Amino acid sequence: MHEMAIVQSVLDIAFSEAEKHSARKINKIKLRIGELSGVVRDSIEFAFEVLRQGTPAEEALLEIEPVPLKVVCRECGPAETKAGDLTLICGTCGNGLEIVSGREMKVEYIDLE
Repeated sequence: MHEMAIVQSVLDIAFSEAEKHSARKINKIKLRIGELSGVVRDSIEFAFEVLRQGTPAEEALLEIEPVPLKVVCRECGPAETKAGDLTLICGTCGNGLEIVSGREMKVEYIDLE
């Protein structure tokens, strides 16, 4: 489960920021996770529950904002896709589509006290 390593990295970022700002507690961490990131939300939430114990994030909330897949055709502009549709071919002109969002995983913010 690579989600454990991902959450440990997120917590390391949060701990570093807490130390940098002399914060004693982490109240909330917000993540943006793209639907094509390969990350399983339930696994992230489980890993967070396990790994935050005994840390400054022990009582922290984890907010996850899903980022939908968005694609663009170099010829036609923004294109429609459905979740799970990985064809990545423009339905109008047949050219390849470029993914512009939906692959990211980002720490959006950390609320410190």
